[in-house]
Amino acid sequence: MITSRSNATIKAIRALRQRPERTRTGLMFAEGTQLVGEAIQNGMDVVQLIVSPDRVRSPFAREMIQTAIARGAEYIEVSPDVYDSLTESEGRQGLAAVIRQRWHHLDHIDPSDGRPWIAMNSVQYPGNLGTVMRTLDSVGGAGVMLLGNSTDPYDPATARASLGAVFSLKMVHADIDTFAAWKHRWNVHLAAADLGATVPYREAAYPSPTVLLMGAERDGLTPEQKALCDTMVYIPMVGRRDSLNVAVAASLILYEIFHQSRVPAR
Repeated sequence: MITSRSNATIKAIRALRQRPERTRTGLMFAEGTQLVGEAIQNGMDVVQLIVSPDRVRSPFAREMIQTAIARGAEYIEVSPDVYDSLTESEGRQGLAAVIRQRWHHLDHIDPSDGRPWIAMNSVQYPGNLGTVMRTLDSVGGAGVMLLGNSTDPYDPATARASLGAVFSLKMVHADIDTFAAWKHRWNVHLAAADLGATVPYREAAYPSPTVLLMGAERDGLTPEQKALCDTMVYIPMVGRRDSLNVAVAASLILYEIFHQSRVPAR
């Protein structure tokens, strides 16, 4: 059992809190039975399991530990104090993991199965991205395309906000030129929300395959991105506010896309 916070292995794991280290290693840190369980059940490469044995009580957690070990994960037993030094979340459950990130290249993405995608332009807040991923998973979406300088989907805060959806969705990072070429190659219908649009989001059609493009929290979409879109929609509001949180707006439109995919065409 590791009992020192200054242990080299523990210091390396703790460093994964920082994005540069996650980028350098291609790894991420996940804490909690649900999150680690989602990673294992979705076939993620779990490199290390970090376990504080006295805190692991659920049969599900024990089952996940055995599954990960059988797949080759390194088992690291730590004291409660060392475990607490690794995580910033509350309700620590004694099970955490170092997981290899899983990225997909846009050139290899085939949208012809009709499942919706979402493209996020320079989204900055982990909570927003995580919430969008959680909703996208709920409507059977395929994945997330991150354009520009977006926050890290493998940030622990993003993963927690997604409730593990980060492990079931495909993650793609691309620049706008590559994204535009892919859109035209596959004849993808690109829909976007914009305050200047004239079509309410529930009155627009979202033919398959559709990608929903959402702008950055503060700056929205660039003129170049708007020019790519086939449909521009707005969300009606009658109060004093003139905009919604990007995750809320995305959720409303994603559920309309989901609704239309389930209703037979007239």
